[in-house]
Amino acid sequence: MNLDFFAQNILGNTLAAYAMAIAVLVGGLLLINGFRLFLLGSLRQWAKRTQTNLDPKLTKIFSQSLVRLLYVGNISLAIGNLNLHPILNQTVQALVVIATTVIGIQLISQLLEYAIRSYLIRKGDIELEQSFGALLPILRSVLWAVGAVFLLDNLGFDISAVVASLGIGGLAIAFAAQGILGDLFSYFSIVLDRPFALGDFIIVGDFIGTVDYIGIKTTRLKSLSGEEIIIANTDLTSSRIRNFKRMERRRIVFSLGVLYETPKDKLEIIPPLIQDIISAQEGITFDRAHFASYGDFSLNYEIVYYVESGDYALYMDAQQKINLAIFEAFSQRNIEFAYPTNVTYVQGLQSVSDQAIADGRLTNG
Repeated sequence: MNLDFFAQNILGNTLAAYAMAIAVLVGGLLLINGFRLFLLGSLRQWAKRTQTNLDPKLTKIFSQSLVRLLYVGNISLAIGNLNLHPILNQTVQALVVIATTVIGIQLISQLLEYAIRSYLIRKGDIELEQSFGALLPILRSVLWAVGAVFLLDNLGFDISAVVASLGIGGLAIAFAAQGILGDLFSYFSIVLDRPFALGDFIIVGDFIGTVDYIGIKTTRLKSLSGEEIIIANTDLTSSRIRNFKRMERRRIVFSLGVLYETPKDKLEIIPPLIQDIISAQEGITFDRAHFASYGDFSLNYEIVYYVESGDYALYMDAQQKINLAIFEAFSQRNIEFAYPTNVTYVQGLQSVSDQAIADGRLTNG
């Protein structure tokens, strides 16, 4: 009688077939969970024995995707033993293809993201790793677009028309958004080529400031006076950028002038005097000091030295100390700085005055 009960037919399948499908489904779920636990445990033990640094995140990515694929296969196997209506059977097959494609795209996306982040972490470039976060949505969109075309092809659709329409639509979008796409590709250039990074002090044309934000379309600078300067990425990549953050050594050239009345012996001691003053400064390397030229109202000296740092405040502190030391040294030696002067000769007036005196003498006489 029990056999007759299982031989009953419901919706084209016997109860025995339904029982077999349920048994396959439950047994498969138990086996999959047991396999997952066994696999993770074996990997951990292998990592301990071989002293391998096994990344838990990578293990999680593979285990989750593998388990999901096994779940889909188990459900497909359990339902495959049943005699389903053609429409229902096609629906189940389509759902299996969709689920497998989605899991595959997720696995590829996670592995690609993991590989790029691992590479950036090994390089130790934290700023580039932060900037990479803006690229992830674009990479995911490309993967999902390719996955959608692959899915439609496996579902029996004619994708040639879809690909052609996508190509025409892509051209139309490209023409309509040339500026946006230009800024987007410029952003890729900035992120990958790294002409500057967050916190760098740069000069772009007439704009000066510290890089505060690097976006997909624009980059923002914080100017010295406090306002925010927003520049399109295309303008940045097509401009000449002066990056002072990466300056390791600053070359300084300045000049000073003394009076023409300065004796020759004092003119000769000025270069070694300035050399001693500059060499005494910390973090400063003296290069040269020369009597360079004859000016309109001064004898000019040119001095060159290096600041072993790109810090502008450090340079200004050093220059101030040097200027004060030179002022004191010149004062002690009675060497006078030149200043703009005009000399007016009044020889004609002197002749008139002499003639007036002569005329007075003749009259008195």
